[in-house]
Amino acid sequence: MLLATGPAAASDGHDHGNASSAAAGPASPRFAAVSDTFELVGVLNGKHLTLYLDRFADNSPVKDARLDLEIDGVKLKAEPHGEGEFEATLAAQPRAGVLSVIAGVGVGNESDLLAGELDIHADAHEDAAANGRDWKAIAGWAFGGVATLALLVRGARRMGPARERRAGGAA
Repeated sequence: MLLATGPAAASDGHDHGNASSAAAGPASPRFAAVSDTFELVGVLNGKHLTLYLDRFADNSPVKDARLDLEIDGVKLKAEPHGEGEFEATLAAQPRAGVLSVIAGVGVGNESDLLAGELDIHADAHEDAAANGRDWKAIAGWAFGGVATLALLVRGARRMGPARERRAGGAA
């Protein structure tokens, strides 16, 4: 039974500050675009794009901003979701490669144009699957180990009484 259990791992929020327990696997594709006034970070999850806009000088979220995007020539309107947070949905899953990102930011009478690149790797999901644990293989090895241990214990028990009979001699 001890061989069948795997190592224990802390879940999110229960790692007690151990940096080595961070989640494994590739991060979602992201981009950053910076100007003298604004910073924009975008995180892509499938077709869903989450954007964070803040002021370059003090990293404070930008309130009441308008954000228009152009990703690889396709225009998108980002909808605000809280202070400095925006969301947009792409019409289709973006292709692998480096995509240009241009963002138009407007706040009151301020406006700025930010540019960045979104680098999407086609093999990121394949690598994650290849590096992930194959639980069926681990279970197979664990079952084989337990079965071998059970056979060894059974054999040792069978040999125990036979040794006792041979140990004493007739006097």
